[in-house]
Amino acid sequence: MAEFKEAPAGAPMGEKLLTWVDNRFPASKLYKEHLSEYYAPKNFNWMYFFGSLAMLVLVIQIVTGIFLTMHYKPDANLAFGSVEYIMRDVPWGWLVRYMHSTGASAFFIIVYLHMFRGMLYGSYQKPRELIWIFGVAIFLCLMGEAFMGYLLPWGQMSYWGAQVIINLFAAIPFIGPDLSILIRGDYVVGDATLNRFFALHVIALPLVIVGLVAAHIIALHEVGSNNPDGVEIKAKKDASGKPLDGIPFHPYYTVHDILGVSVFLLLFSAVIFFAPTMGGFFLEFNNFIPADPLKTPLHIAPVWYFTPYYSMLRAVTTPFVQVLVGLVLVAGVVGFLFAGLKGVWRFVPLAGALVGAGLLLAFDPKFWGVVVMGAAVMILFPLPWLDRSPVRSIRYRPSWNKWFYGVFVVNFVVLGYLGILPPTTIGTLVSQAGTLFYFGFFMLMPWWSRLGEFKPVPDRVVFQPH
Repeated sequence: MAEFKEAPAGAPMGEKLLTWVDNRFPASKLYKEHLSEYYAPKNFNWMYFFGSLAMLVLVIQIVTGIFLTMHYKPDANLAFGSVEYIMRDVPWGWLVRYMHSTGASAFFIIVYLHMFRGMLYGSYQKPRELIWIFGVAIFLCLMGEAFMGYLLPWGQMSYWGAQVIINLFAAIPFIGPDLSILIRGDYVVGDATLNRFFALHVIALPLVIVGLVAAHIIALHEVGSNNPDGVEIKAKKDASGKPLDGIPFHPYYTVHDILGVSVFLLLFSAVIFFAPTMGGFFLEFNNFIPADPLKTPLHIAPVWYFTPYYSMLRAVTTPFVQVLVGLVLVAGVVGFLFAGLKGVWRFVPLAGALVGAGLLLAFDPKFWGVVVMGAAVMILFPLPWLDRSPVRSIRYRPSWNKWFYGVFVVNFVVLGYLGILPPTTIGTLVSQAGTLFYFGFFMLMPWWSRLGEFKPVPDRVVFQPH
């Protein structure tokens, strides 16, 4: 049993209360380990706002979600009317609903920027692999959470979007039809679907996300934060063991993050009060019409943050699969001729290519579209092992890397825009090229990340006070 501390005689009441708490719960210890004595690099820039902003939006979503559930009815006959009741009759209900709907889009904007910053500065490299894995797991759960919540307003686009996405699972061989029925809870999207999506959205997935966020932060504070230079600040310490290039997270970065929070809240409030639908991107106009199983919208598309992956799904057509077969066979021949394998092992790339080509031709392109859509997210998990660059930060990589990452961003935005539009011949061709580039970016990373002339990484961080 730990020895109890005693507050000094005549100590203020606050100190006595804190001592009493510390004897029973490590409040001061947690404060020191994760705030006042957690040393972060002193060269953080504005791109490091997004971690704290993601935490802020998570709190906004949980709090507004709690108030919405007080009036929402998870019933196919009452759901749309309950949302209208929240908007029109509940005091400040419109504000809570718009905060929640705008918060969903804000969450994805912030998470996308947070992940891209991690990619630019190599924040996933050793020893931070687990931080990245937890982060991608949060992103995956966030996508599930958003999809479940998208059905709850029970508008036209909610209903038909869920119908289309759930029916995609039916394309999975052998288990597809049963899996889609399991997800729906019925043979069509209906009351059972709404109830289970509500339970998952309100209880199950938020608990998982909160747990993963805690694991993400614990892992981060265990190994320390990365920085724009990719220099380990723990390598250089003073006589007392404090990093020479580090400063306490509190008060320096708690104050620093207030700037990011202030700017975010200004923009967030502007959207809520002046453009909550954001021209149909944040709240689609068809979703202000009650769900009608007998009337299909002219064009069904998911919310904007899913559209890059939806565009990749639609890109997988029969000609596209045939092109993939050709690429797989070419890769097998290249491996056979140039991999440098000896004896019977020389035929392994060729045999693998033949098996892969056979599988591509054996199943329906719709199934491979579902695989591509899922793989577009799953390919982020092994990123720490795909990147073979000898330096972390893009600052010290070859200059052409910046252009390459820029093309990657443009490609992702174009895929997202095409996913909103109805399919066209030109749009499909561009989506197919964009899909190949997206996967090529990651699959060829072990090769291209080692190319070029790398700049020398400094021993200490490069810091310009501002």
